[in-house]
Amino acid sequence: MKEHFSRPKSFGQILDQTFRISKNHFSTFFLITLIVVSPVILIEALIAMLTGTELIRDVAGGETVWEQLYNTINESAYTPTSLAQDFGVLLVGFISVIFYPIAQAAILYGIDAIRKEEHFTASTLIKKAFARFWPIFGSALLFRVIIFALIFIPVLVISVFMLASLMMNPMMGIFPVIILFLAVGCVIAFLLTRWGLYLPAVVFERVAPGLERSWNLTRGNFWRTFGLFVVIGAITIIISVILDFVLISIFGYSVLYSVLLSISTIITRMFFSVGYGLIYFDLKLRNDGDDLMEMIENYDSINS
Repeated sequence: MKEHFSRPKSFGQILDQTFRISKNHFSTFFLITLIVVSPVILIEALIAMLTGTELIRDVAGGETVWEQLYNTINESAYTPTSLAQDFGVLLVGFISVIFYPIAQAAILYGIDAIRKEEHFTASTLIKKAFARFWPIFGSALLFRVIIFALIFIPVLVISVFMLASLMMNPMMGIFPVIILFLAVGCVIAFLLTRWGLYLPAVVFERVAPGLERSWNLTRGNFWRTFGLFVVIGAITIIISVILDFVLISIFGYSVLYSVLLSISTIITRMFFSVGYGLIYFDLKLRNDGDDLMEMIENYDSINS
């Protein structure tokens, strides 16, 4: 497998290798993610049970499956949530920030082991990831705060601008708002792509929060990196949406649905993490000349 990491890869080769590694090491990477994020799954299920959610099946009435699915989603959308449910969502979100980056880091260590043709197990990768717990947690938390700020502040400003524009000219006020939304969306996409590889930098290069290193890695490779993020992300989203609809149609918004959805999320996150790691190693190869360094080391070892 090492030769696949010794040369820069094309767009298609990274996607192909993402599928191949995900398939060949599915059991190990799935087990890693399941073990690490199991507290999130258990707490989410416990909160659902304590707030009165049905355990096995909670599907609304209807003559057909499609009517039941529609009524279930419709009832959930218009049913007000309780304070306990809102608190549960916040708690699960915070715990996810703790454990999901650790699981992702463990998979990154696994890809590095594949790259170096080293033997690894789920336990060894998890131990390596937890050894970098605080830098990973701090960097992941900061990155999510940045995402929140990048989305919330512009939306707030644009909303105020939209109200003012509509009051002055209802017909023409909407067009500047659309342009602003598109412009802000482009800026957010640019920044998140340039900063998006912060986690591998924290894991492998011992820098935190890794934003500057990610910025340097993606210099000159923005569109390629952005395209890979979009394609791999789109694949995971499509799979997630399909599984979500299937689970809702069978179990409704029950506790069992929540658990099974979390397990399906593990699979999609695992797939994304593999592609994420391959993008990092490819950019590192292109920027740092790791292939040249390896050739020099091999030459020195042969002649020593």
